[in-house]
Amino acid sequence: MSEETSYTAEEVAALLKISKLKVYDLLNKGELPSYRVGKQKRIDSSDLEAYKQRSKGASFAPAKQPLSAPDAQPIMYTSPDAGAVRDRTLIITGQDVSLDILARHLERRVPDRRPLRSYASSMDSLVSMYRGEADIVSVHLLDGDSGTYNTPYVRKLFVGQSYVVVHLLKRSAGLYVKKGNPRKLTSWADLAQADLRFANREKGSGARVLLDEQLRLHGVKTAGLPGYEEEMSNHLAVASKVASGEADIGVGSEKAARLVGGVDFVPLIQEQVDLVMLKKADNRPWIDGVIGILRSETFRNELLHMEGYDLSRTGDILYES
Repeated sequence: MSEETSYTAEEVAALLKISKLKVYDLLNKGELPSYRVGKQKRIDSSDLEAYKQRSKGASFAPAKQPLSAPDAQPIMYTSPDAGAVRDRTLIITGQDVSLDILARHLERRVPDRRPLRSYASSMDSLVSMYRGEADIVSVHLLDGDSGTYNTPYVRKLFVGQSYVVVHLLKRSAGLYVKKGNPRKLTSWADLAQADLRFANREKGSGARVLLDEQLRLHGVKTAGLPGYEEEMSNHLAVASKVASGEADIGVGSEKAARLVGGVDFVPLIQEQVDLVMLKKADNRPWIDGVIGILRSETFRNELLHMEGYDLSRTGDILYES
């Protein structure tokens, strides 16, 4: 296959003889890299070939994949000139739809770079940046002791490095409960109720850190909690588990609750989503471009049409080392 060829999700589904939903699942998990052209996701033939080789068990390096510390593997590229490919890309991590919009704006604002989306969790995203495998990392990690988001984790990991933390947005987070809230769950303290069945996110995700911090602060031991060890990769899966009656409670964002029938949402915290970028000489032009996009009226107007976002401080520099 030619490296210049790219495919739509529908074409990949036909080539691999799998369902389109399966292709989107691979894209969302980062197992099959993609980039956006207008409103359409495209998959390069080299990335598709790399995925096929990995599926066959061949020793073929993935183009990029979600990272899970401490067993994370370096992101590799299949192009013969891997260094040149990496230099042309900007890898943006995180699952919020605002990052897809940011990637689209970057295509126009920084035309010499190609934005690529990775759907890794907050903690895995920071690890990938530490290893030089991500450029624009989105994080929403609560530090329960200080009550602040993100900077405590960033400062501990990037000791001695120069970086900038820029605010993206705030969004409501809290509890997913069965329609009508039969267990009367209204606060973090209710996590201590007996016999609650949990729907949980994967380790390293912002929702998992939020749950774990609240369990710790309220003296609830995780050992033996029904459903706690079963992990799901996104908010929709957690909300759906609660809606189906397989779980009594889950933690996530309000946006997902609106998309799932049979579930109510109990707002408990304004979750802060920030972007982290390393300050290097070659990065400065596109970092300025990212900040300019976040502060632009065009970008904000696109997000204003999506309910649940607080954009009052979007584009503010929160910390700079």
